[in-house]
Amino acid sequence: MNTDSNAKRAALLRLLQLTSPALPVGAFAYSQGLEYAVNARWVHDEATARDWICGLLCNGLARLDAPVLARLYAAWSSYDEEALEYWSAMLHASREARELQEEDGHLGAALARLLRDLELPQAAPWVPHAHTGYAVLFALAAAEWRIALPEAVSGYLWAWCEAQVAAAIKLVPLGQTAGQRILSRVVMEIPTVVDEGLALADDEIGYAAPRLAIGSALHETQYSRLFRS
Repeated sequence: MNTDSNAKRAALLRLLQLTSPALPVGAFAYSQGLEYAVNARWVHDEATARDWICGLLCNGLARLDAPVLARLYAAWSSYDEEALEYWSAMLHASREARELQEEDGHLGAALARLLRDLELPQAAPWVPHAHTGYAVLFALAAAEWRIALPEAVSGYLWAWCEAQVAAAIKLVPLGQTAGQRILSRVVMEIPTVVDEGLALADDEIGYAAPRLAIGSALHETQYSRLFRS
């Protein structure tokens, strides 16, 4: 029996579990501003949906979620409570609109409850935490399940993109094949995004996405909505 090989396979399967659309955290209820972007006709076909998703991936998540996830992963690995508090608060403050903060909190609390029930007791205090965020609990699971950091960040980014494509298919609307074409483009982008995100220094973290911020804020009062963000 090759113990190291088995451990790697187990880590891969845990990553698939953590990034599965079947993960019961309610991510399907959110579009992260995409619904308003479609309503405003910023996004109206496959090309503009691809540009919206890949633009936020390459210029947004690459500069915020990816490097912060790496720091949260390191903090969980050494159980550095001060670092966990700092980076969770920083990520919460970086969400551009109230809906995005609430979304992150709801998803984070749901994942905290799930991980608690999957026998990761470290997750329990984060259920009611003021700065609970999805990345905080994702990093906990990745560290505890021995998922290598680059693979964990890749999986996190993939899950975000897959959820965005699923929302675009409903909202634009797009066909399933168009959605797969966008995901094929995402596959090509993620390795570079991971490398760039993990190379950032602390004072380089952060980005600005005015349309995301405006769209998310205006979505709060949008007349007809399918999604909560």
